[in-house]
Amino acid sequence: MSAGTVADVLDRLRAIESSLPHTDGVACFAGLYRQVTESVSGALATKTFADPPFLEQLDVAFAELFFTALEIYEREPESAPPAWRPLFLARSRRDIAPIQFALAGMNAHINRDLPVAVVTTCSTRTIDPRSDSPEHTDFLRVNALLVEVEAKLKKQSYLPGWFDAVDRILHRAHRLDDVIAMWDVERAREAAWINAETLWTLRGAPELAADFLASLDRMVGFASRGLLVPSASWLQRFVSRLRRAAP
Repeated sequence: MSAGTVADVLDRLRAIESSLPHTDGVACFAGLYRQVTESVSGALATKTFADPPFLEQLDVAFAELFFTALEIYEREPESAPPAWRPLFLARSRRDIAPIQFALAGMNAHINRDLPVAVVTTCSTRTIDPRSDSPEHTDFLRVNALLVEVEAKLKKQSYLPGWFDAVDRILHRAHRLDDVIAMWDVERAREAAWINAETLWTLRGAPELAADFLASLDRMVGFASRGLLVPSASWLQRFVSRLRRAAP
């Protein structure tokens, strides 16, 4: 079932979350994605944007690419976009932190899917994806919403209270810090718009456009594998077991 509105997107994300264990990597990403989409939906209602219909259509086209990738993987894993496979393959690992799953999903979705969604939306609305357009200005305004939600997630990603203090004394070279430092959502979205402009320019050369997207797909998948390198310290694993054992 395709999503026709932002409300439909939110319903499908909530359905994915509710159908999976909260530790599942796809659920971790879907939770972050839902929070971002809720923020965008709220902003659309306040007339913050210059072209709300463009942004809503982009939001729906963008989400469909994630839903489609997940459906393809569930039917035929090897046919799923390479950018998404690392997350889907690692989703049940317990030595990977929830924030890593969320960031790997954002990496695949923004770096691989967003350029495609921008081109699809611009084509449907018969506008060019220019960097001096009102649509690009709206695109940039979404960054602040993403940064806000991501910041909340980062605060939740560490151990609570004194556990965190002890963990950071025992593990000074913290792998999770390195993973978080690898990711910058604003730069990723900036690159996504540039890649959308490239795909737009290549519309008259479909074979070259397909090669470009395939190469981008593989590179994004490579980056996701780096984001998903196990990071849990022994204390984090201990606390995680306590949480799972709690009633």
